[in-house]
Amino acid sequence: MPPRALRPSGLVLVDKPAGPSSFAIVKRLRDRTGARAGHAGTLDPFATGLLLVLLGSATRLAQYLVGLDKRYLTEIDLSARTSTGDLEGEVVERREPPADVETRLAALRGEIELQVPAASAVKIGGERAYRLARRGIAVEMPLRRSTVHSLALLEYAGGVVRLDLRVSSGTYVRAIADALGGHCRSLRRLQVGPFSVEDADQERILPAAEALPFLPAREVSAEEAQALRQGRRRETEHVRLVHAGELVAVDGTVLP
Repeated sequence: MPPRALRPSGLVLVDKPAGPSSFAIVKRLRDRTGARAGHAGTLDPFATGLLLVLLGSATRLAQYLVGLDKRYLTEIDLSARTSTGDLEGEVVERREPPADVETRLAALRGEIELQVPAASAVKIGGERAYRLARRGIAVEMPLRRSTVHSLALLEYAGGVVRLDLRVSSGTYVRAIADALGGHCRSLRRLQVGPFSVEDADQERILPAAEALPFLPAREVSAEEAQALRQGRRRETEHVRLVHAGELVAVDGTVLP
């Protein structure tokens, strides 16, 4: 099979529906454009919202996007815990919904440690945790330190709490649901760093030069751009180097 093309290159903001996996969304864009493709932060199949998909040579920029903070809306059913922390798992515990929700939420703001869900892509002994879980193999999941920058209670009715939260990269909202004693009934990603789901349009490819708006940009000459691409020059500042509207390099990452 021939290698995937480096063009078109750029960033696509996708409003992912519930159902398909993040990989399935990436595959659709790959098949449509013929370019190599990858996402910068997965969403569970049941989840909806913003998925960042990089195309062509811009796939090299994933390292700068995966660590961005994220904002979610979620509904958490506090009447039951499930094996996966979401509505797709088996109920493992039923309970009376608590009355002291605000007290529980207060303990989940700021720097916290949460247990990684068993149905996650974290590797345990060289194998993905979700594959072990599917085979019924119980393992001790590691703790992960996360930062919950904000956690706002929007509504609490019928044992279901609706939250708006902004968290550091790598935070599992399902783990927050489990820590509250429930499971995610719905999950929607509203923002990734400076990007919003309101701007999602999978027919539009943002140029690579616009994929990292949180980094300062500096224009370089044609000669400088050529030197960077040929490896005769290396930039050490944390900036975007742009020539004629095209991203040439970021840090030591050069785009062909």
